[in-house]
Amino acid sequence: MIGIMEDRVVIVTGAARGIGRGHALEFARQGARVVVNDLGAAVDGTGSSDAANEVVEEIKALGGEAIVNGEDVSDFEGAERLIRSAVDHFGDVHAVVNNAGILRDRMLVNMTPEEWDAVIRVHLRGTFAPMRHAAAYWRERAKAGHEVDARIINTTSSSGIYGNPGQGNYGAAKAGIAALTVIASKELERYGVTVNAIAPAALTRMTENLVAGQGSGLASADPDDIAPLVVWLASREARGVTGRVFNVRAGVISVAEGWHAGPAVDKGSRWDPAELGGVIPDLVAKAAKNALTNGQIPE
Repeated sequence: MIGIMEDRVVIVTGAARGIGRGHALEFARQGARVVVNDLGAAVDGTGSSDAANEVVEEIKALGGEAIVNGEDVSDFEGAERLIRSAVDHFGDVHAVVNNAGILRDRMLVNMTPEEWDAVIRVHLRGTFAPMRHAAAYWRERAKAGHEVDARIINTTSSSGIYGNPGQGNYGAAKAGIAALTVIASKELERYGVTVNAIAPAALTRMTENLVAGQGSGLASADPDDIAPLVVWLASREARGVTGRVFNVRAGVISVAEGWHAGPAVDKGSRWDPAELGGVIPDLVAKAAKNALTNGQIPE
């Protein structure tokens, strides 16, 4: 199969269903050899299934090459085995797409430590661990004199970069992923590795409750529509793009502009707390408002 990913090896985590499945299939259509990683768990992370095998069979039916990997990406040693499986089977790895995730939604006043830890572990640690081992592999390749043209594409969320009530654990993890993306891009650029992230919006098992409860408009957002951006970011063409977070929904792509310093005042010496009542409200009034959950800044 010939496309913009010809001769490249890609790992997609959480690739058995939804957005991850769309990634895996589009990578295969574009010529990539794909490692389909998934535990096959339910939305809350419990249970298992053979869904990843089904995706591999779909890829093979398209004429592509793929293998199943069932490692837990939040397990540090398991993530190392994941990276190694691609190298051992296909001879190299050129891109890692971190997509795996679970939900344990709860308002802050009701959230348990277990619900917090489970979500942080799968999303944030489950992004860090594959990144860590892939980065080490590519660094050693670069130090050995090999040309490295590698990619990491992470998955953040509007809940993390803009905020959404009831998802404190999920949003905190996703905000951490966005920050990790920016930091890693600065660290790994010297080795020929780009690092970007997407904040996707689509109707999946993880967003069905939003459609039913909030009328969010996701009913018309196909998870397969996310893949083209991710595949391009993993291609050779994307070598000059790094450290960015992209919103993507159906045919709409935008760049998420992160935290930056806004209005400021410099007294030239230490402030007395009593003085700040006449300063801080004015600064806040001059600053842009926080974005809504859809990423738009209110009037």
